[in-house]
Amino acid sequence: ISHHCWSLFELYISDSCFHGVFFCDVCLVLVVLIGDSGVGKSNLLSRFTRNEFNLESKSTIGVEFATRSIQVDGKTIKAQIWDTAGQERYRAITSAYYRGAVGALLVYDIAKHLTYENVERWLKELRDHADNNIVIMLVGNKSDLRHLRAVPTDEARAFAEKNTISFIETSALDSTNVEEAFKSILTEIYRIVSQKQISDRSGHDDSPGNNVVDISVPPTMDGQKGNKLPCCQSL
Repeated sequence: ISHHCWSLFELYISDSCFHGVFFCDVCLVLVVLIGDSGVGKSNLLSRFTRNEFNLESKSTIGVEFATRSIQVDGKTIKAQIWDTAGQERYRAITSAYYRGAVGALLVYDIAKHLTYENVERWLKELRDHADNNIVIMLVGNKSDLRHLRAVPTDEARAFAEKNTISFIETSALDSTNVEEAFKSILTEIYRIVSQKQISDRSGHDDSPGNNVVDISVPPTMDGQKGNKLPCCQSL
C-alpha cells in the first residue's frame, strides 16, 4: 500500500463515521483491543504484528497502535490495531477511539476472574460509544496458565453466545490461537464491508437497464395511413 493511500486512510479515520473503506484496492480497517489492565492486550498485539512477546511488558499509557496486512479471498486487508489502556484514568481517552472502530477484541485473563467480571462493563461501554454494527470478539487470554484457571471456558462461551459475540481463548506467550483470533475478526469485518460496498453500489445503479422509461404509443388511425413517415425519416 502506498504512503499516499495510507495517509488518506489516516485522514479518513479522523471522521467518527468511519466504517471500513477500500483505498487503492486495499481494505483498510480499524480494530481496538480493550479490557482490564494486565490482561495481555499489548502482547497479543505484538505477537500478531511482530511475532514478539515481552515478559516485562508495562501497562499501556493512553493508546498505542500497530498495523498488519492479511489476505482474504485474494484481497489485502490492512488493519490498524489500537491497544488501549485498561486503567480507569485513561478511560476518557481510549473511549474516543471506539467511534471509528469496525472491530473490537474484548480481552480478559483466564486466571483472574475479576477481569472477566469486568467484561460486561467493557462491553456496555463499547456499545455505548461504538457503531452499532461493530464486530466484537471475546478473548480469554493466557490460556497457558491452565493450572491457575479461574474462568471456565464454558462460562465465557455462554456469555459470548448470550451477547451474540464470538469467543476464543488465546495465549500471547506461546502463540496459541493469536493468529486465528485476529484473522477471524478481520475476515468477518472484510465480508461485512464488502457486502456493504456491493449494497451501496446496487442502491445507486445507473446502468441503462435501470433507467428505462415506458413510452405509450397510440395506435395509427385508418385515416392516417397515407401520412406514414418512411423508416428512419426525421420527424
